[in-house]
Amino acid sequence: MHALTFDWGHVHFREDGTTNGLPIIFLNSLGTDLRMWEGLVAPLGAHRLVRMDKRGHGLSARSPEAPTISDLASDALAVADHLGITRAVFVGCSIGGMIAQEIARIAPERVTALVLTNTAGKIGTEESWAERIAAVHQQGLPAMTEGILARWFGPGFRASADCALWATEVSRCDPDGYAGSCEALARADLRAALPKIAAPTLVIAGGHDGATPPEQVLGMAALIPGARAELIEEAGHIPAIERPGNVARLITEFLKEHDLV
Repeated sequence: MHALTFDWGHVHFREDGTTNGLPIIFLNSLGTDLRMWEGLVAPLGAHRLVRMDKRGHGLSARSPEAPTISDLASDALAVADHLGITRAVFVGCSIGGMIAQEIARIAPERVTALVLTNTAGKIGTEESWAERIAAVHQQGLPAMTEGILARWFGPGFRASADCALWATEVSRCDPDGYAGSCEALARADLRAALPKIAAPTLVIAGGHDGATPPEQVLGMAALIPGARAELIEEAGHIPAIERPGNVARLITEFLKEHDLV
């Protein structure tokens, strides 16, 4: 585990895999930390794997002001700079997928390829996120956890013992850090940039996704030139947790398809 210090605080990151391998940077969903990608570390271990907690999540600090998607993209690029990584495959889920899209918009020269899972150019509305933020402050995340998990996971995973780990993760999340990311989502709209993405792109949807339904995710894929779209029927909003083997296989096939391994 390592910390990179900024003027607003610090970002927690860690490296796994092979130092001289293809750099892959993972960007987490709302309400999770870098452990959401744990199931991909072993199967993708031939690559240089970088995971990080965004502001207000996991072991990263919460900035005094709510961040924007651009702020979060800049944080990820700063971690890459710190590690001497000039280009990487960016893998993002949900808000992490929007951060990856923003990186492709502001720094396309840094993007070897994109893997966008369970995300869209625009997620929710300003009104829906305002309601979520109000609920966080009025009810607290522990009271909201059951509803969040229902949007995240399919019925099979919710019935498993492992789901309890993610219930704890959500309930312990910094409420102001969570709300800050909700504010970033409320303001972000990257739909106009999707047709301009030039990097090879893999889009993954989940059949049981209650946050970004598969038709929304696959609709985004249709706007990205040459994007490959895949649906994992059994997964919900975070396939890397529910079906890590499927996700690792799709990423490996995608990288081979574009001669990146």
